[in-house]
Amino acid sequence: MGTFAQQRPSVPARTAILTSADASFRQRLRDALTDLRWQVREAAGGAETLAQLDEQPAEAVVLDSWLPDLEIREFVDEFRRLHGGVDLLMADASSDAGSPARSPRRNELLHALRRAQATDGAIWNEAPAESEMAPPPIRTSFTADTPIAATTQGSQLRVMVSTGPLPEFVGGDACLLEVSRRIRLVAARTTPVLIEGPTGSGKELVARALHRLSPRAGHRIVALNCAAIPEALLEAELFGHTRGAFTGAVQGRTGRIEAAHGGTLFLDEIGEMPLGLQAKLLRFLETGELQRVGDNETVHVDVRIVAATHQRLAKMAADGSFRSDLYYRLAVFLIRTPALAGRPADIAALTAHFLEELARKSPAKRLTAAAMERLTAHAWPGNVRELKHVLERAWILAEDRPRIDAGEIEYDDPV
Repeated sequence: MGTFAQQRPSVPARTAILTSADASFRQRLRDALTDLRWQVREAAGGAETLAQLDEQPAEAVVLDSWLPDLEIREFVDEFRRLHGGVDLLMADASSDAGSPARSPRRNELLHALRRAQATDGAIWNEAPAESEMAPPPIRTSFTADTPIAATTQGSQLRVMVSTGPLPEFVGGDACLLEVSRRIRLVAARTTPVLIEGPTGSGKELVARALHRLSPRAGHRIVALNCAAIPEALLEAELFGHTRGAFTGAVQGRTGRIEAAHGGTLFLDEIGEMPLGLQAKLLRFLETGELQRVGDNETVHVDVRIVAATHQRLAKMAADGSFRSDLYYRLAVFLIRTPALAGRPADIAALTAHFLEELARKSPAKRLTAAAMERLTAHAWPGNVRELKHVLERAWILAEDRPRIDAGEIEYDDPV
């Protein structure tokens, strides 16, 4: 029996993969390279890049200085081993000195990088030596103690997940760091995510961080608060409706699901959704198709579902107040946001953060020691949102004084 050597697909000229968690940077660089007749593919993370290269080679890869899923050095080592013939160019315009590959059209790549960074207001400089390279401070990542695994072309890649907090979150409590870790792990996937946590604990921040780090970041994230819309209108708001579908429907309207096509749909307070509408949402999750109110035609929509609730949906599903089949569809990956009362060490950092925000519009103020002591003694039933509002109220009560004292710290405690 004859044998055949395995052939890798040929590499089309002028093909590049842009690897960055920053969707706006990818778009600017894509535009610049397209003008130079390059074929461009995009990846939000390192594992996605390696998977794309396994399926279809590229002439070059442009790599950002920070990745949401892999340590840069870990990615580069695996890249060299598997794809040594592909030119690797860092987004700061430095090449990987350890790789012999060099695109014959590297000058075009450098020109496109100049254009993309100039559009962003950045100053482009000649490439530093590899030993001088460092990611921006906000993107500094740390090696996790426990790696997870990602498979690429039969090889086992150790994925080192960053353990620092994401930019959306303030504080260093272990529970908050676990939230950031879970976001990084699942962001690049299409897996449905359920966020559980008390009111005011940052569930929408989690949803937006998931979207920002996902391959869908170039599309919209559409939010719907299921508790804020009357039951009679919720179905039309979610699925859309045709003209004349009900009294007052003087024209057709696109629903929130359809508006999020290609992006992320964030369903806040999902536990408040009526049981009848839960069945229709379940059907959409199973088929990817929806039917507008008053229409007989179905529409296929591609969205990533992220739901949130301050209730325990598992308990609601067990007692029949929430559909158990929908619960298991939504809770494929669970993230719990911690109450502020459980992370008192973060109050000082959060306070400094909110005071800095307030100082952007008026002269800065500082808290006295007595005011800070009053803040740390509070139970914070409204969590981070309550802290933000208390500080804004105190800021106003302090008038033109540069310091906020304990007397300006007021709570809405029940009588």
